[in-house]
Amino acid sequence: MIFKNTSKSKLTLAFISIVITFFLWQQGLRDSLNRPSVSFDINQKEQEIAELSVQSIPVNLKKFFIINDPVDQINKSLSEVSFEELTERNKLIRIITSESNDPLIYKNISKDFEDKNYKFLIDEIEKKSNNNSYKVNSEKFDLFKGDRFLYHILSRKFDFDDSTLITKSFSSKMFFKILAIRLIPLLTIFIGSILALKILWTTISLKKFGWKEIKSLDLELIDMVLLIAGGFVVLGEVVSPLFSISLVELFSKNISNELSQSLKIFFGYVFMAIPPLWIVFYQIKSLNGEFTFKKDYLQFNFLPIKYAIIQGIKGWLTIVPFVLLISLIMNSLIDNQNGSNPLLEIVLNNNNYLSFFLLFVTTTLLAPLFEEIIFRGILLPTLSRDFGVISGIIVSAFIFALAHLSLGEMPPLFVLGIGLAITRIASGSLFSSVIMHSLWNGLTFLNLFLLRT
Repeated sequence: MIFKNTSKSKLTLAFISIVITFFLWQQGLRDSLNRPSVSFDINQKEQEIAELSVQSIPVNLKKFFIINDPVDQINKSLSEVSFEELTERNKLIRIITSESNDPLIYKNISKDFEDKNYKFLIDEIEKKSNNNSYKVNSEKFDLFKGDRFLYHILSRKFDFDDSTLITKSFSSKMFFKILAIRLIPLLTIFIGSILALKILWTTISLKKFGWKEIKSLDLELIDMVLLIAGGFVVLGEVVSPLFSISLVELFSKNISNELSQSLKIFFGYVFMAIPPLWIVFYQIKSLNGEFTFKKDYLQFNFLPIKYAIIQGIKGWLTIVPFVLLISLIMNSLIDNQNGSNPLLEIVLNNNNYLSFFLLFVTTTLLAPLFEEIIFRGILLPTLSRDFGVISGIIVSAFIFALAHLSLGEMPPLFVLGIGLAITRIASGSLFSSVIMHSLWNGLTFLNLFLLRT
């Protein structure tokens, strides 16, 4: 019997943790279905950048970057969504880009807007629809110069010159952005596919995979339950936020909403990581009688540093094609997938550089280090020891995907979890999987950063 030497108090605590985790995770997965997919916003931002870059795209390259008119594409996408579900900005864009001049579509529509500047625009658009020869003083629209795309489509609607804002240099900047947004994923897919084929060929030729020795701590499955369910979920996701949110709200009364939001995410993640990491510290200390940082309990195997980093980069490149393939399959099978990580939307619409820095540190440094310690440092070796390497990889990847509480993102995250586990075992270095995880999050962050207009 697996738990025969386990105390009743430990079993009781583990049972309670599992029950709480079950209800929290099933509720979290259910709630994820009500969160909108960030892919809609990403596609729209990409089309906005494409439109703003048109004048700088070389003629012989336009057919590769501009297949259909970006403004028409945006209007078509917005028209496929219920008007009431759109943000105020998107409602306005839909109205501005609409070809209809029927004045009835503007009747009483200003009630849908809280922003007084947007209401002013609706009034101007209505005047234009009633009288096509209506000329407006373009200076009235100067207050919208902060939103260059909106200002640009207003110039098309009201026939005024926007070249002082949409300059040649700005358009060139947008072109380089669209170039990076389109080419970086293609380049990583190309290199990753070659690496994957090379690894597959080597594995078939040698008739074995080059697993490195994976050492697990002398922990039982009950310890894994207490770590994941008790530390990660109950203490980390339920108790810790009470402290982190209260702390930020106490000191963020006079700062911007964007910065306050980023501080809550940053400190929320720090506070969430403390309980499970403390449990790891306690478990290691209980096994060894002490905890010494000099001892590599989790096989980080930093040295040789060059080897560990290269293995992390190779792992990242190799898994990219598979994760994107699963994402494409999911998108083709399920229209309008919901459940995107809310952090993606926050990064996409953030304009505060200090806030950006905090989000960058959280997503590319804190999250990879913490999650790799838990899932590939502790969970994977223990499961591999008790059930075999393949089972350990699959189960740890499934729990990793499940822990992100997003039904729509579970399949890609599951594949990513498999890739991280394979990199951890193939390299023999937990540091390599941290590098791989950091690169994955970093590429996502970079893409969202570039999409800002």
